[in-house]
Amino acid sequence: MIKLHERIGYGFGDMASSMFWKLFGAYLMIFYTDIFGLPAAVVGTMFLITRIWDSVFDPIVGVIADRTHSRWGKFRPYLLWLAVPFGIVGVLTFTTPDWPLTGRIVYAYATYSLMMMVYSAINVPYASLLGVMSPDPHERNILSTFRMTFAYIGSFVALLLFMPMVNFFSRGSDDIQVQQHGWTLAVVVIAILCSLLFYGCFALTRERVKPLKAKQGSLRDDIRDLLHNRPWWILLGAGIAALVFNSIRDGATVYYFKYYVVEEQHGAVTLFGIPFVLSGLYLAVGQAANILGVILAAPVSNRIGKKRTYMAAMAIATLLSIVFYWFAPGDLGWIFLFQVLISICAGSIFPLLWSMYADCADYSELKTGNRATGLIFSSSSMSQKFGWAIGTAVTGWLLGYFGFRANEVQADEAIRGIRMFLSFLPAAGTLLSILFIGFYPLSEKRMKTVTAELEERRKNIQA
Repeated sequence: MIKLHERIGYGFGDMASSMFWKLFGAYLMIFYTDIFGLPAAVVGTMFLITRIWDSVFDPIVGVIADRTHSRWGKFRPYLLWLAVPFGIVGVLTFTTPDWPLTGRIVYAYATYSLMMMVYSAINVPYASLLGVMSPDPHERNILSTFRMTFAYIGSFVALLLFMPMVNFFSRGSDDIQVQQHGWTLAVVVIAILCSLLFYGCFALTRERVKPLKAKQGSLRDDIRDLLHNRPWWILLGAGIAALVFNSIRDGATVYYFKYYVVEEQHGAVTLFGIPFVLSGLYLAVGQAANILGVILAAPVSNRIGKKRTYMAAMAIATLLSIVFYWFAPGDLGWIFLFQVLISICAGSIFPLLWSMYADCADYSELKTGNRATGLIFSSSSMSQKFGWAIGTAVTGWLLGYFGFRANEVQADEAIRGIRMFLSFLPAAGTLLSILFIGFYPLSEKRMKTVTAELEERRKNIQA
């Protein structure tokens, strides 16, 4: 039984990762178009190109982490070594140099690519840590629940406070250079908090599960085993589709409220003396609803199974997303209600995915005798980034296709496109995710057998 403080410590790691991840998903596109000054189509292309390399880099990190040996374990050391670089590069990503357009494009490519590499280098080992903290699938479900709960708490805090911090540091100025400075300082605050959370995760967690073989298998064996791991392929596809769904919705939210709802006409909503814009509240409410989905995931999946829970949640999200298209700008009550319902569904699937990746590692070890936890979990990060890249690239390209013009009144065609970003397009991602997960073969009954056989083998080796 893992104690409460360690479960909380494990949650700190994804709280840190998710604060930046949500800033990327919700604000990086509009930062690049409206603050940094890049054309939307250029941003979409950049997201896709950089993700191709980054998707290859994730498994490289997993392979290196599997072969890391230190007094802190295989995966925990990366939390210690990379906490500060993670924050520094994040700040650089949201910094606008006073350069011509070509120079800014090069700077954006360089800093964004480096940010995603550092994100991989710390997040892949962090994700892999789940597979070695406990061999018990139910304990992993609990750890996944803590992880995702803290992830959404971090996202909630970041999304709720980020724009108020930007406005505070910008002093309400309309000058673009002052706004650029405000964005950078707001990210500095987030970066410091993230670094401290990673240190907390390192200090409070422990690695316990030892591989059946004392020596790590060859890279060739690891890759061969991975490519023959059918459940892994299924989760890879489902994860990419789920992130396409999430990234399109998050990336288009600020555009939806700025150009369709026209949140300036509704004014700021003041809570505890702090003025919040509608888009920030909408995103924060979604994160709070995600937490409810995470809390529901474990009891529901323990009752009806991970696979059925996942498929039911995605099916409901599909229907609700389609209905979302017909809301008028003044239907704020319905818009926020559907955000809550869709976000509950979205929140429930991610702890299931993480837990199923850990099951894939056990399944592979039983089948091959070789445990490559880092390589398997790197695919989860790869699917996250690749799915997010597809979603944001499609958003950027379609914004250009629909005739979007930054900081101008949009044409009807652009408005129709922005409405589709929160309805039909994410619904396509959920449908694809359902299709993949329908073939997932590792049921709860199957995993009990896998866990028992692995435990028996470990006892025999120790004897």
